[in-house]
Amino acid sequence: MAEHERQASAWQASRRALFIIMGTVVAVAALYLGAIVLAGDGFRSGTMVSGVDISGLSNPEAIEKLNSTIGAVARKPLRVRTVDHLFVIDPQAAGLKFDAEATIAQATGRTWNPITLISDFMTQRELEPITSIDQSALDDQLAGVATAIDQPAVEPTLIMIQRKPVLNPGVDGLALDQTATGDAMKVAFMQKREPITAVLADVPPAVSEAVALQAKALARTAIANPVNVTAGVITATIDSVDIADALTFTQEGGQLVPILDGAILHESIAGDLEAVETPGRDATFEIVRRQPVVVPSQVGAGISDDELALQVATVIGNQPPDRSVTVSMGTRDPMLTTEQAQQLGITQKISSFTQQFPYAAYRVQNIGEAARRINGTLLMPGETFSMNDTIKERTVANGYTVGFVIGAGGVFAEELGGGVSAATTTMWTAAFFAGMERTFTQAHSIYISRYQTGLEATVAWGSFDMKFTNDTPNAVFITTKMTNTSMNATFWGTPTYDEVKAEFGPKYDIRPYPTIYDKTKKCLGQGGMEGFIIDVDRVFYKDGAEVNRETITTSYRASPKVICGKDPDKDPGKPINPGKPGATPSVSPSPAPSGDQAAPAPES
Repeated sequence: MAEHERQASAWQASRRALFIIMGTVVAVAALYLGAIVLAGDGFRSGTMVSGVDISGLSNPEAIEKLNSTIGAVARKPLRVRTVDHLFVIDPQAAGLKFDAEATIAQATGRTWNPITLISDFMTQRELEPITSIDQSALDDQLAGVATAIDQPAVEPTLIMIQRKPVLNPGVDGLALDQTATGDAMKVAFMQKREPITAVLADVPPAVSEAVALQAKALARTAIANPVNVTAGVITATIDSVDIADALTFTQEGGQLVPILDGAILHESIAGDLEAVETPGRDATFEIVRRQPVVVPSQVGAGISDDELALQVATVIGNQPPDRSVTVSMGTRDPMLTTEQAQQLGITQKISSFTQQFPYAAYRVQNIGEAARRINGTLLMPGETFSMNDTIKERTVANGYTVGFVIGAGGVFAEELGGGVSAATTTMWTAAFFAGMERTFTQAHSIYISRYQTGLEATVAWGSFDMKFTNDTPNAVFITTKMTNTSMNATFWGTPTYDEVKAEFGPKYDIRPYPTIYDKTKKCLGQGGMEGFIIDVDRVFYKDGAEVNRETITTSYRASPKVICGKDPDKDPGKPINPGKPGATPSVSPSPAPSGDQAAPAPES
């Protein structure tokens, strides 16, 4: 009986356990089915992207929401700053984009895993925002920023001043670290906008300070003692001062390399070499019966300038007595041969212009010196003519004297080189009608009536120049002629155009001139001239038709009338002297003009 009761009790326990297990299975199944139903096709509860909840949204809805939130932030302009600049950059133009589709793809698709389904309701899921970066577009934007920021290093220079080496030290440059700045932009474009500080790096000069100091030491040694040169049976000595005049340094591969001008070295011993050298010459041109004719070149015999320079360079770092070189005797070839000259296209007159001026001894000397230096100029195709470089600085040593120039306030003053603007105007006007390319010209600040309005030019040493470029395929040969009251410049070559004309517009924006009373002993007195603006068109013709037109606008300031003496309103008892007889600079029969001009004054 007892055994029967024990068996019944066990069976009842087993039955209860079975019911419990079946109930648990049913509950789990119900929970699983409920999770499947609740999960549906959208994102599960708690799905976040950078704080943006996309729970329960469909893919299109999630994409739209992310693009309007996170995407809106990512599309805002980036600001990259330095001390001196602030750059506003469009992230999309820089190839920086938030990819909503790729972001939600991390969480799309239905899962049947019961553990994942059930845990979805118990935890929050954070999706990492996905970005796309077009490195090429980013590099382009960074390159644009670098263009504005980068400052190249200043290389040290070694120059000779009064035959002594002077070292100007180098200065570090600055460059945008494009990699580091780009990395900062990649991070910042997905965050709340704050200015990005550009990453900059110092760029040292290619020539180090140590190398520059070594070059300076070499220069001191180079000019400390002479160099002996043996050529054939002749031994000549190049003095240290001539070595200093011939010595320059150039930067090559992180070094300051000495360069010697062989022509200067050769000239310094030319007298000693006369016994063994035969002079040669370059081909040139002369005008015979109004036609340019080639003057043949001539091959000389002697030492080569280049070889002389190379040999001397090998010993300038040595101490005596190891400062002797030997150079070979040979031919001295001309820089321009007869055959080369014949191919330059210098066959006829292109243009000619004569500028008249009132006689004055200083004008004849200064304009004549300029004309002498210009005469025979050969301007090769593509070469630019510089008035200052050609006629040199206006000094007594260069053959110039004191003359009248336009001084401060438009009042005439006396300076070296006064009058060379007449030579400058002659040259520019001839170049104008020859069709040469205008590189830079500056008219007088005031109108001087002997010059053609709007078609004149001036120069001032150390301030501004007159330049034009031979933009034709042929060379141009320039000749000049002088009289006591005129200068002529003629351009010879092959005309590019049938004709070049000047068309003058009317004067406009006319401004009255003031009156100045000058009681100083230096007063010269001059008449006044109105200021105005004028346009001059250079018109190019070919085959009877206009093919080009260039407008040159010139603005003249009003030049004051200068009366020598006190203001009569302040001192009515004294007569006014209109000017010192013979002292007023002669510019025209009409009242002498003047105008404002920053120092140094143009040499009128």
